[in-house]
Amino acid sequence: MEPLLKVTGLQKHFPIRKGLLQRQTGAVKAVDGLDFEVYPGETLGVVGESGCGKSTMGRLITRLLEPTGGKIEFQGTDISHLGVSGMRPLRRDVQMIFQDPYGSLNPRHTVGSIVSAPFTLQGVEPEGGVKKEVQRLLGLVGLNPEHYNRYPHEFSGGQRQRIGIARALALKPKLVVADEPVSALDVSIQAQVVNLLDDLQEELGLTYVFIAHDLSVVRHVSDRIAVMYLGKIVELADRKSLYENPMHPYTRALMSAVPVPDPRRRGVKSERILLKGDVPSPIAPPAGCRFHTRCWKATDLCKTQEPPLLELRPGQRVACHHPENAEGATVPGARESVEVKITKAPEAPEEPKPTKAAEPAETTEPVKAAEPEAEAAAKSEAEAETEAAAKSEAEAAAEKNSSGE
Repeated sequence: MEPLLKVTGLQKHFPIRKGLLQRQTGAVKAVDGLDFEVYPGETLGVVGESGCGKSTMGRLITRLLEPTGGKIEFQGTDISHLGVSGMRPLRRDVQMIFQDPYGSLNPRHTVGSIVSAPFTLQGVEPEGGVKKEVQRLLGLVGLNPEHYNRYPHEFSGGQRQRIGIARALALKPKLVVADEPVSALDVSIQAQVVNLLDDLQEELGLTYVFIAHDLSVVRHVSDRIAVMYLGKIVELADRKSLYENPMHPYTRALMSAVPVPDPRRRGVKSERILLKGDVPSPIAPPAGCRFHTRCWKATDLCKTQEPPLLELRPGQRVACHHPENAEGATVPGARESVEVKITKAPEAPEEPKPTKAAEPAETTEPVKAAEPEAEAAAKSEAEAETEAAAKSEAEAAAEKNSSGE
């Protein structure tokens, strides 16, 4: 099967300019060499930490950003450097759902004008008229068609995201890039939007590139998953292989952080890998493997030579010199770069054992040295009581003599 989208060596470097003449002094390497394919009818999930280049990659393949290098092929056509006029016909086939449902909708326009904008820009006249088609799309995404004349501020976050989905599906595209479409929504609304995307994919035959940082959502919607770290793909595999047998140490660390909401697992030990340190700066990424500064399996080879993205198992590509779950690939590394935390159910407290200091046979000298001090204190208290008794007897005798006089 020929891929619908093929990306080869994709790069995007944002220049850093300083000084009066605005000379370039460096560059932010947001995306630095991506290779992957997306096949018709599938969902490719993209996960990674914040700042790894996921959203930039989505804007590159929809040509909202101009790539610095590499090639983007859509249905066999190179669209890497097409201009506005060249991209206009392809906009019908490639659409994007933006992350922020508040910032992606023009507050001055009604819902009807927002959803009908693709028809106006492409010069498409849908059957039955624009208004009828827009109302059909609103009903398709779970909104009331009577909301045609309302403004975005009259809707909740989940409803606004549905408006964005309706706009993206207006021209019946072949490829939809969903940039964290549920990250700004409540958990209950997230489930509704994810189920809506699944239903629309089956009904319209859509192909998704689903960008997210929630591993549970990605596992639910994706057929294949790409794991990104600092502008590069470190592992690309189908859903089952990635979640059951992750091969890259970074993927393993991500999977260990996923909570398992199963009461039957209470008391079961679970390994948590807590990576120490921050993600290196994309302005000056480390040499060799970019994950070696936080990896517990890093060796001198990882610090000097960048690992290529190779297919180590059928359908599973990994960029690592010492992959996990691979025979002969286990390398004893320095554990000081990672902290492994094992959590388990609390056990009943044990009875405290008597310490040696509490046994009378092993009384230390400081205790003996304190005994004379205690005796002196007791003696002084006795003398004080004797003096007080004598004083009271003298006072009583004086009072008796005065009364006798």
